[in-house]
Amino acid sequence: MDFSLSGEQQALIDTTQKFAHAELPELAKKIEKTNTPPPRSLLKRYAELGLMGVNLPAKYGGGEMSHLDAVLVLEELAKISCAVAFPVFESSFGPALAIAHFAPEEMRARILPQVCSGDMIVAVSMSEPQAGTALTDLKTNGVIKGDKVIINGTKRWCSGAGHADAYVVYCRLSDAPGAKGIGAVLIEKDVSGFSFGAAEHHMGFRGIPSADMFFDDVEIPLSNIVVPAGGFKQLMEAFDLERCGNTTMSLACAQSAFDTALEYVQEREQFGKPLVDFQAVQLSLAEMKMKLDGARLLLYRAVVSAQKGLPSIADSSIAKCYANEITREVTGAALQLMGGYGYSAAYPMEQKMRDAWGWGIAGGAIDVQKTNIASALVGRRFNQRAR
Repeated sequence: MDFSLSGEQQALIDTTQKFAHAELPELAKKIEKTNTPPPRSLLKRYAELGLMGVNLPAKYGGGEMSHLDAVLVLEELAKISCAVAFPVFESSFGPALAIAHFAPEEMRARILPQVCSGDMIVAVSMSEPQAGTALTDLKTNGVIKGDKVIINGTKRWCSGAGHADAYVVYCRLSDAPGAKGIGAVLIEKDVSGFSFGAAEHHMGFRGIPSADMFFDDVEIPLSNIVVPAGGFKQLMEAFDLERCGNTTMSLACAQSAFDTALEYVQEREQFGKPLVDFQAVQLSLAEMKMKLDGARLLLYRAVVSAQKGLPSIADSSIAKCYANEITREVTGAALQLMGGYGYSAAYPMEQKMRDAWGWGIAGGAIDVQKTNIASALVGRRFNQRAR
């Protein structure tokens, strides 16, 4: 078992890090201040550098690298901010992967090259007002009529809503109960009958737009079915990889907070000596470092075990759950070490802490991941509806 990265992977980290530190900090500050998404020019820049669709097949314009390579790239970008990293997150761990693994070839050939070139943003839409954790309660439905699918319903908590060009929308495509009737369709932004609610304002995640989405007799071609009814299990397998992207974003928040605090305690002096010379500070640093290394190893296990396929629900849930928990702890401890400077909006620490809390809600709450882990341990799913 080799825990070292290859020379090529270290070079990938170094190159991405150099670019991120040179070109992204000022843009990240602007996005945080204005709460606006990254400009399309950033996607084109990412595409020029080969950072869009790092782990997508080369025949669609992707880098055809491993999921681990995509994690390495994403972490370096997300250390700057989650918002500037989000386009790469979507192209390497979001709905693009569901399309790459399960969609008809015609859709793959039509959509994925545009994602990899930075010409198209594809978001995923799963949750509804009464179907979040209980996702199989979703009611948005698609009725097949000839060569068309007619979509009606409401979606909520869609990251990218109103900004993305197309959406992989989970919906009912048959009258079969529960998960058996659920599939997914691709709906492009400007189609008639598709509209958006007011932009939401969150505690963190500034620059990552979110809004309700409304479908009123939206007509799409039959060829826009990503996964037919009965494909819910496939969709959730792809979502296990998205959890690894969430894990990476959590880890990046924590790592960048730690890096900032580590530098600060070596420079800041109190009582005539640097803060790092106080044992309490040393213990705090050590505890943060152990948590970061543990989260990183769990993430790497999940993506390396998956190789070119998809990770197991157990590995991805363990990695996500742990990273979601420790990022809150590490960013909190880092802020505490910086005192008033950490709490001030003039410094990046408070942003890291706000963003850190969001990842334990997005993509399946922390407690849901623990239920997934328990299910994997006993080899069966638990019926949460039973009384």
